[in-house]
Amino acid sequence: MKKTWIIARHEFKTTIRRISYILLTISFPLLALLGMLVYLGVTQWGGEGAPPEELKIGYVDETGVFDKYTSPDGVVFILYDTKEEATEALLSDEVSEYFLIPENYLETGVIERYTTKRELELPGTIALMEDFLVANLLSGEVSEEVLARAQTPLLPLSYRLDPETGEIIPPENPFIAFGMPFIFAILFMLSIFSTSGFLLQGVAEEKENRLIEILLSSVSARQLLSGKVMGLGAAGLMQIVVWLISAVVLAAIASATILPIGGLTIPIGLIVFGVIYFILGYLLFGILMAGLGSIGATARESSQWTTIIVLPAVIPIMLIGLFITNPGHVVFTILTLFPLSAPVTAVMRLSIGSLPAWELLLSIAILIASILGAMWLASRVFRTFLLMYGKRPSLGELWRYIREG
Repeated sequence: MKKTWIIARHEFKTTIRRISYILLTISFPLLALLGMLVYLGVTQWGGEGAPPEELKIGYVDETGVFDKYTSPDGVVFILYDTKEEATEALLSDEVSEYFLIPENYLETGVIERYTTKRELELPGTIALMEDFLVANLLSGEVSEEVLARAQTPLLPLSYRLDPETGEIIPPENPFIAFGMPFIFAILFMLSIFSTSGFLLQGVAEEKENRLIEILLSSVSARQLLSGKVMGLGAAGLMQIVVWLISAVVLAAIASATILPIGGLTIPIGLIVFGVIYFILGYLLFGILMAGLGSIGATARESSQWTTIIVLPAVIPIMLIGLFITNPGHVVFTILTLFPLSAPVTAVMRLSIGSLPAWELLLSIAILIASILGAMWLASRVFRTFLLMYGKRPSLGELWRYIREG
């Protein structure tokens, strides 16, 4: 056990002194703080700025109905007698765009719009044109109240009911509903994969330069594996704790200073279970990475195997669109219980409080069982392949060595 602690201490000290580790650890709080300062600078400290220019839109009326027009505030509609005059005004930047009301407009409702800008979709000025047309078509025909309601027929108030109790659920902050799961998932993946990646790289490089022969002359393969996993795990845990503390502090500051994310808090349950899932997720991925590092003949070859275990962990991020609309979908229940995707999925669901207690406990139990199984498997692989050089085992050979190990 003493040798295991010596290896763990060495790996911990070596990792926290890496420039990449230090930069990754401080990058999140620094970038978040910089983003807040930029936002405050633009919205509060930048001054009111110059008043917006009045929007000018030209139009050609071939119906004769819109010669005496009403115009909404902030927009000036300029009447031109011919399409050629309107085109000349557009090309000389007298108007930002113009539209043509053809003679058969009342029968067809077709309006021709002209602009010099490249557009992927129709802009918001279409709504201004609609208001213009409605206001002029109904001017003098209906009361001001009816005219205002015709221009704005709907101001929706949408409520979501609890499917079990039928009570109204308070509306969610868009940032909390979308931003928190996405940000926490990304940070979680970065921390797990960076620390477990160090483990794979270290094992592969020590095998490649044959330093592993010297190490195995003093310690057993199990002691070496355990020490490396513990040391790098401690470094990763320190990183995730720094990020969680930074997130709590920054959330408190942002909630008080940035209006769109007012009321933002980090639940204590997210912090506690976030640490638990990091430890379990790192142990699972770290052990698997160490096993993969011992299989390859070189560090590059070993890293090619990582796709097998990394891809499932990325699936929850790929399904973020479905997650935002339906976090309780059966797909996310499966991903919560599947060991390789459980850490990221669980943290995403915990961040918005959509993870039932039974799924939480069952997910943790499955993760623990998977870690024990991975440790048994990795110890056999580790012991068998560490001293095997210059040979790339096939899947059949790999399975045979594991059984015989």
